[in-house]
Amino acid sequence: MKKITCLLASALLICSFTLAQQMNIKTLPYPQTKKVDTVDTYFDTRVPDPYRWLENDRADDTKAWVKAENEVTQNYLSQIPYRGAIRKQLETLWNYEKYSALFTEGKYTYFYKNDGLQSQSVLYRQIGDGKAEVFLDPNKFSTDGTTSLQGIDFTKDGSMAAYQISEGGSDWRKVIVINTSDKSTIGDTLYDIKFSGIAWKGHDGFYYSSYDKPKDASQLSGMTQYHKLYYHQLGTPQSTDKLIFGGEATPRRYIGAYLTEDERYLVISAANTTTGNELYLQDLSVPGSAIINVVNNFDNQHQVLDNVGSKLYIITNIYSPNFKIVTVDAANPGIVYWKDLIPQTKNVLSATTGGGKIFAEYLQDATSLVQQYNMDGILEHNISLPSVGTASGFGAKKEEKAVYYTFTSYIYPPTIFKYDIASGQSTVYKKSGVQFDPDQYESEQVFYASKDGTKIPMIITYKKGTILNGKNPLLLYAYGGFGISLTPTFSTSNIILLEHGGIYAVPNLRGGGEYGEKWHKQGITLKKQNVFDDFIAAAEYLIKHKYTSKDHLAISGGSNGGLLIGAMLTQRPDLFKVAFPAVGVLDMLRYNKFTAGAGWSYDYGTAEDSKKMFDYLYRYSPYHALKPGIYPATMITTGDHDDRVVPAHSFKFAARLQEYQQGPAPVLIRIETKAGHGAGKSTAQVIDEQADKWAFMFQNIGVIW
Repeated sequence: MKKITCLLASALLICSFTLAQQMNIKTLPYPQTKKVDTVDTYFDTRVPDPYRWLENDRADDTKAWVKAENEVTQNYLSQIPYRGAIRKQLETLWNYEKYSALFTEGKYTYFYKNDGLQSQSVLYRQIGDGKAEVFLDPNKFSTDGTTSLQGIDFTKDGSMAAYQISEGGSDWRKVIVINTSDKSTIGDTLYDIKFSGIAWKGHDGFYYSSYDKPKDASQLSGMTQYHKLYYHQLGTPQSTDKLIFGGEATPRRYIGAYLTEDERYLVISAANTTTGNELYLQDLSVPGSAIINVVNNFDNQHQVLDNVGSKLYIITNIYSPNFKIVTVDAANPGIVYWKDLIPQTKNVLSATTGGGKIFAEYLQDATSLVQQYNMDGILEHNISLPSVGTASGFGAKKEEKAVYYTFTSYIYPPTIFKYDIASGQSTVYKKSGVQFDPDQYESEQVFYASKDGTKIPMIITYKKGTILNGKNPLLLYAYGGFGISLTPTFSTSNIILLEHGGIYAVPNLRGGGEYGEKWHKQGITLKKQNVFDDFIAAAEYLIKHKYTSKDHLAISGGSNGGLLIGAMLTQRPDLFKVAFPAVGVLDMLRYNKFTAGAGWSYDYGTAEDSKKMFDYLYRYSPYHALKPGIYPATMITTGDHDDRVVPAHSFKFAARLQEYQQGPAPVLIRIETKAGHGAGKSTAQVIDEQADKWAFMFQNIGVIW
């Protein structure tokens, strides 16, 4: 006897069927992917790499393979009859005005706005409460909406600006300089800029960072070795820009620079990995002054927040894994002279300044707690937030009387608040226009035990009244790396899941930064398995407590999170029904050979470090750990212009997973064209990808619209 369970949600009838009762959707035969006889040897271990040829992502045979794979994927997705309905509903949900928090430059107040379905958000400006005008419209940068605005920096008086654009999602940028009065270009366009801000020095020029672009531009996988800091003098060719820091004298993989607000000090951050940095300082008020080293410790993080005259305010996690704020005189800035201003607490600290105040933004179990201090370190206000969630912003110039911040959570759409610095009071400035009623939903935070007994926090979100009977479709999303914290953030796309009886769960795995550097270090190099164990334990908790079951569980993660999902496919393919590894780091033996991948070695280690490190990486590397067997339904996603985690990771993993899949579930790869690692996608691209994700998930866990 067939058992069918139906529920009524949002005027749509949804029925759950067993896999055998689903529509007969056919998958075209996977492309015949050739193999090559490529073998690497690590510490006397021979490692075959038959899909090495796919690393050349600009070669004709790779392009043909991409086209063939996309045809298979689109053929499968096009047969899901409710795919179009999901896309239509997403488009309706997305079609509301979206605003950013405001910021002031010169006499203007600026903000970003998207009317609803515009490909890219538009930068507006206004004077006081006057009428807003379009300042920069990225939708006019290209005909297909895939050229995006990726940052803008103004001179101190706001009279000039330099903005960066990305084409097709690439991390390589162009920098265009304009007069803000009439928006006319000055004529200084810089090319091939990567991982850089713009730091203006007066009106004469600015500092920026970049790499020497790989000579073989035909391959996105060309390595970028060492960053260099330059100074560009307006009106001069980029080829004559002066090298300020980096190069042969001080080779570093990541170099960033910024000026204090009074433009007295140039601050340089230099690092060889994504964790920890050196700190350098130059007093620009003294002509010809030397660049001096403040901290030469690569194992910790340091940033100059502000200055009052020669007094520097530095946030650091040296000897304080949860961060603290110290002060020191710039004349003698060494660590031995640092004085604690805001000491370390049990909660992880980040900070901004505005209106001559310090805003201490703490993470308390992965949610926001914000306090206002004066420049002497005296607590002035505990900032009242609407509920448990994430508050971000608070930065402003010293003369400002108010700051703006955005508050959000998994059930609280992003809302902009205006905060009065003197009174410590917040007022709503702009509510979200999304069609979503928070009162109908709830988020609960639970703490579960990982394999070694460590307590891991997880926030679970669902519609009130949801019956926990183990039959709810659930998406489990996580990251777990690089000290990055996952805090509650609203997702328009997730409404599709929540409104139809689904559950969304986010655990805060080790390797992240939710509990400081100690938490981060418990999930790196030879402890990376802790991250995977934490995720497995999250899935087991959700199943045990009837939030879902193995047959209704989908898992998702991107970038380092894509590695996580790849590891789950190889370590516990029995634990879930659907997997979404997005732009993942999936070849752990060669990740450091591509673009800036070598900078990730602090978290991962490399196969060349030692036999012990090689053995560890080889054991869990998703591409290498695959073997013939039965795998869940999988849709791998990547972008053809991803020059951060190059698409070769996804290409090779998809080819091998298709080869080894012995079960009936589909293995697809969805390759977005004119797209990179994620930033800069057009609204249409985002909606299409999300519609395909939900359609694929619902189809393969047996949810029929």
